[in-house]
Amino acid sequence: MRLSTRGRYGARFMLDLALHEGQGPVLLKDLAERQGLSVKYLEQLVGPLRKAGLVKSKRGVRGGFQLSRAPEEIRMLEVVEAVEGSLSLVECVAHPKGCPRSADCATKEVWGKAADAIREVLAGISLADMIGVHSAKKARRGASHAHT
Repeated sequence: MRLSTRGRYGARFMLDLALHEGQGPVLLKDLAERQGLSVKYLEQLVGPLRKAGLVKSKRGVRGGFQLSRAPEEIRMLEVVEAVEGSLSLVECVAHPKGCPRSADCATKEVWGKAADAIREVLAGISLADMIGVHSAKKARRGASHAHT
């Protein structure tokens, strides 16, 4: 399985909102600039993330985007599934009735277990966890530059 650009950018979008939690709504153009992403592409992600109840928007002069819930309450699985859809590795796991070999297929079990493992990992990581990873990497980067 390869995570698409939608999944990667969706995760970056949500992490950026989490990093700026409590600072008011975030303008899409500011987020795009910080992340080095296209505003047009991010606009495509907002709808699915809003529909999934992960972000909310505010119109007007002080408008922008915010998380709908606390970073501790939002799991990476929710983010990825909001922008990617189901995380099934193969079509027959997502829609077993669509495959005539489904009942006898041994490989389907492997793909199902692999998808379950990926879902379990993503469900175990919150945006708050991602903030921790981001902060640790930033601190290490700062410490390594201090020694040069």
